[in-house]
Amino acid sequence: MNDIEQESYEILTQWLVSCTRGKNVARNTYAMGIVVLDHLRRKCPVSWDDVISPGGEVKGARSGLGNVLEKYGVPKNYLKEATSRQSPQDGQRLFEAFEWGNKFQLLSNEERDNLLLGLISKLANGAHEWLGRQNLKLDIDRRQSPLAWIGQIVENAKGRSGGVVEQHLVGAKLEKRFDSISVPNHPAHAGDKQTARSGDFSIAQLVYHVTATPGRGVIMKCGENLKAGEMPILLVPKSQIYKAVALAEEEGIDKQVKHYFHFTTVHF
Repeated sequence: MNDIEQESYEILTQWLVSCTRGKNVARNTYAMGIVVLDHLRRKCPVSWDDVISPGGEVKGARSGLGNVLEKYGVPKNYLKEATSRQSPQDGQRLFEAFEWGNKFQLLSNEERDNLLLGLISKLANGAHEWLGRQNLKLDIDRRQSPLAWIGQIVENAKGRSGGVVEQHLVGAKLEKRFDSISVPNHPAHAGDKQTARSGDFSIAQLVYHVTATPGRGVIMKCGENLKAGEMPILLVPKSQIYKAVALAEEEGIDKQVKHYFHFTTVHF
């Protein structure tokens, strides 16, 4: 990790600490941070007028917030608008901490984008942890089959667990399928870089990525798997297959992984 990268992570950590109220980081904070860093991915550096509305709000924190969040694997309905009383000031402070993007001026475009994606991943993990603290309420009918129960669990988890429930179910399925192999059990929202792992589950050369809302980050991880000689398998809900394919095309890896990159519905 170079000096700029290390300093950037420290800046983000300090910003999160400064936004902590009542020992907790609000979901507005994670969302606002993602919006700010997304701005810097699209244009860097930025001016006040580029990112701050005449009313003093960070552009994108209201209209279009769901699309920005979904781009990075956070469920679209995580938050409708990042409009708490403190959010605009928090967003402006984060821009200032990164000197409106001038902090990254010594980096190449690729280095800057990779760094910003890593910072966004840290915030997305925090958003997923927030979602993980929200309990799911289920009304299980014992007359139904276990398959029906699992279907109900998955349905109730949509847009709420950020893929945690789905990951647990896939892990259980893999353990049952490969009963003679120890299937790694990682924390659901620990970042791959933080845990030095190549995906959610690894069995021999197969690397499984489980997500309810595929974003550019997971596609890039699949590309890294390919470079390392591994075979990535991306498990997404049926409704997200076309989005995953489109993202792979945008990253230019769709043809490269055509024969052994699997987009599929998660069946239990």
